[in-house]
Amino acid sequence: MLKSTLRTMLVTAMLAGVGAATLSGAMAADKVKIGFILKFPGGFFDILKAGGKTFADAHPDVEMLYAEAKSGTDIEGQIALIESMITQGVQGIAITPVDPAVATALDEAVAAGIKVVLMDNDIPTWAGKTALVATDNFAGGKLAGEYLKAHIPAGATVGQIAGVPGVPSLDDRLKGMAEGLGDGYKIVGGNVSTGCGAEKAVGAAEDILTANPDVAAFYGACQGPTEGAISALANAHVDPKSVIVVGFDGADSELVAIKGGTEAATVMQFPSKIGEIGAETTYKAIKGENVPKFVDTGTALITVDNLAQYMK
Repeated sequence: MLKSTLRTMLVTAMLAGVGAATLSGAMAADKVKIGFILKFPGGFFDILKAGGKTFADAHPDVEMLYAEAKSGTDIEGQIALIESMITQGVQGIAITPVDPAVATALDEAVAAGIKVVLMDNDIPTWAGKTALVATDNFAGGKLAGEYLKAHIPAGATVGQIAGVPGVPSLDDRLKGMAEGLGDGYKIVGGNVSTGCGAEKAVGAAEDILTANPDVAAFYGACQGPTEGAISALANAHVDPKSVIVVGFDGADSELVAIKGGTEAATVMQFPSKIGEIGAETTYKAIKGENVPKFVDTGTALITVDNLAQYMK
């Protein structure tokens, strides 16, 4: 009788163990595994990442793997991160691509059945993307151009400081600005790469000032170029009221500059929204839901007149 009871208890325990293991396996299988890959850490991309975390924290069935390249030109580093995500068995990748050249690695992901959602930056010629979640950068650039047109004399010279030439989102900001500014103005500075960094942008702005002492305004395609223009003007002891600076990003440092009078306006985008909707779109695609091919997360032109609405 005792042996029979012990045997029954043992079988029950074994079955319970099998049941627990099966349940555990089922729970693991239900997890939605997403790779969240950014250009580089800091500033805009930290806020974008926080948006992704907001979505993940609200969805217990999501396992989010975060990774970041080293810089806005770290193509090889980002390719390695994509390949690592494939190896780790993610079902979706939400990524801010550093350059269209990473599409070759993303092709490998798509071939493995992984959904790919681009965030912030598009790869226009790449057909493998499930969706793009981003600012309409051309529309934002146009806002900047229209502002410049309203605040500088007809025929004036505008110094343009680029980010990373060849990156579609950044190129669109320049094209949009030119569209909004219209004909009859002189845009100088070309498309010199600054890597969206302030240090290189200072030199680019100083070169523009030297070659064009009559420059009426600077336009920065991202935070670093805008900060570089402000520094170059300060180094040259130029009155901020005589040469206006318009930026793109709406970073905290730009809002402080607007308050202090060294920046006239910035086109604000909403990185937290990009990250949160980017993660959500990837999740829905993995679940088999229909998702829009493009989600515009919006822009706003910030000046001293509406600054209070946006400063923390």
